[in-house]
Amino acid sequence: MSDQQQGDPRHLETLDRDLARYSNLEMATSYVSRPIVGPSIAFVFIVLAGLAAAMIFDQANDSLIVVIAACFGAYMALNIGANDVANNMGPAVGANALTMGGAIAIAVVFESAGALLAGGDVVSTIAKGIIAPESMGDAQTFMWAMLAALLSAALWVNLATWVGAPVSTTHSVVGGVMGAGIASAGLAAVSWSTMGAIAASWVISPVLGGLVAAGFLWLIKSRIIYQDDKIAAARKWVPILVGIMAGAFAAYLALKGIKKIIKIDMSTALLIGAAIGVATWAIMIPTIRKQSEGLENRNKSLKVLFGIPLVVSAALLSFAHGANDVANAVGPLAAIVQASQSGDFTHAISIPIWVMVIGAFGISFGLFLFGPKLIRMVGSQITKLNPMRAYCVALSAAITVIVASWLGLPVSSTHIAVGGVFGVGFFREWDAERRIKKARLAMPDRPAMATEERRRRKLVRRSHFMTIIAAWIITVPAAAILSAIIFLGIYTIMI
Repeated sequence: MSDQQQGDPRHLETLDRDLARYSNLEMATSYVSRPIVGPSIAFVFIVLAGLAAAMIFDQANDSLIVVIAACFGAYMALNIGANDVANNMGPAVGANALTMGGAIAIAVVFESAGALLAGGDVVSTIAKGIIAPESMGDAQTFMWAMLAALLSAALWVNLATWVGAPVSTTHSVVGGVMGAGIASAGLAAVSWSTMGAIAASWVISPVLGGLVAAGFLWLIKSRIIYQDDKIAAARKWVPILVGIMAGAFAAYLALKGIKKIIKIDMSTALLIGAAIGVATWAIMIPTIRKQSEGLENRNKSLKVLFGIPLVVSAALLSFAHGANDVANAVGPLAAIVQASQSGDFTHAISIPIWVMVIGAFGISFGLFLFGPKLIRMVGSQITKLNPMRAYCVALSAAITVIVASWLGLPVSSTHIAVGGVFGVGFFREWDAERRIKKARLAMPDRPAMATEERRRRKLVRRSHFMTIIAAWIITVPAAAILSAIIFLGIYTIMI
C-alpha cells in the first residue's frame, strides 16, 4: 500500500468501518455466548457429580441408577440455588444493604456451612411420610419412583425460575414423590392427611409471614418514622428490635439449624433465644447511640442503623436454609443410595456426606450462575424495599417458623419470606390510603385523586403477585403429574 493510499481520507473511513464491524462482531459474540456460559458450567458440575458417584459405587449393584440419581440430584441442587436462596438475599439486595456480589458471596458461604455442618442427617421415610414405602413392593420400583420424583422436582423448579416465580423446593419434592407413588402403587399409597396439611401451608405460610412483617413495619413507622425526633426514637427502639431479631434467630437455629449436633426442645430453644436477645439488646444500646451521633433527623438517616442487622439476618437465614431445605431436596437421592446399598427402603434415610456435598456445592453454583434473576424479583420487583422494610421481612421469617413449630403447623420458608414481602407492600398501601383519607378530612376542599392515579400508585405489583400465587398453588400437582409421567416412562423402558 502506498503512502498516498495510507493518507487518503476515504481509505481511513473504510478502515474505521471495518474496525467497527469487527467490534460489533465481538460484542455480538460476547452477547450470544454469555447465556451459554452458565448452562455450560452447570452441565460440567452435573457430569462431575455423576463421575463421583460412579467412582464411589464402582462395581456395586444398581450403580447406574445411583449415577443417574447423582446427576439429577446435582441438577436439583443447582435449581435450589437459582430459586430458593433468593428469598433470603432478595430483601437485603432490594434495600441496597448488600450488593448482588456481596449477597451471593455471603449466601454461598452460609448455605454451604448450614448444609455441611448442621444439615439434617436423617430424612423421614419417603419425604416425611408422603407415601407408604411398603406399597411399592420392591427396592427397584422404589428407586425408579425416587428418580422420577427428583427429576420432576428439578424440572419444575427450573421452569419456575425461568418464569420468575419463587416456589418451595420442598413442596416440589413432595409433589414429585406423591406423583411417583400414585403411578407405582395407586392412590391408596398416599398419606392424604399429610398432603392436606401441606396444602394448608400454602395459605398459612404467606399469611403468617405477611402479618408478622406488617406488624413490625407498623411498629417501626409508629414508634420511629412518624415521631418528631426520629433519632431519639431510634436510639430507644432499634436496640429492642435488634434484640428481638437476635433472640428469634438464636431460638430458630437452636430449634432447626443445629439438630444434627444436639437436639433441643421448644422450651429450651425459647430460653436460649430470650437470653441471647436480652444480651444483644444491652450491647446494642451504646452501639446505636454511637452510630447515630451526627445523623440528621430524617428517614434516610434511619437506614444506616438497620443496615448491619439486615446483613446479619440474611446470613443467618441462609445458614438455616442450608441446614434444613438442602436435606429435604437431596432426600430422594439419599433414599436411592440407601436402597441400592442395603435394599432397605422402609426406614429412615441417612444422608451420606458426599450427597450433602453435592447439595451444598450445587446450591452455590446455582446461586452464582442463575440466582440474580430471582433475587431481583424478590428484592425489588414485587414492592420497593428499604432497610427497615427488608428487616421486617427477615425478622418475620424467623419468628413465623418458631410460632408455626410451636403450633405444629407445616410451613414453607419460601412462602413465609415472599409472604413477608407482600405483607410489607400491602401494609404500605393501606397506610398510604389511611394518610390520604386523614389529609382529606383535614382539608375537605382538596380535590380527590383520580381513580386511574390511585391505581397507578399501588405499591405491590399485581402481575407479579398473581404469577407467584399461581405458581405456589400448582407446584405440588404440577410436580406430581410430571413425576408420574416420568415414572411410567422409566417403568416402560426398564420392564
